[in-house]
Amino acid sequence: MVDRPRRPVSAVDAAEAVFKPAPKVAPPVVLPRAIPGAKELVSLRIDQDVLEHFQEQGPGWQDRLNAALRKAIGFD
Repeated sequence: MVDRPRRPVSAVDAAEAVFKPAPKVAPPVVLPRAIPGAKELVSLRIDQDVLEHFQEQGPGWQDRLNAALRKAIGFD
């Protein structure tokens, strides 16, 4: 009698043959942290009278508040 393995292929070899190697992918794109001119949504606590001051002038109060903050820190 000839000694031959019970299985012609080992279980490990059969399992590896089922799975193909993962395709090579390009490295992830690194985006800049800040996009010039982009706005960021934040939650901000300010005094009610300050909020009313900017809102009483109508729509665009957020832009006016942003402009006032930029002026106060010397950006504009």
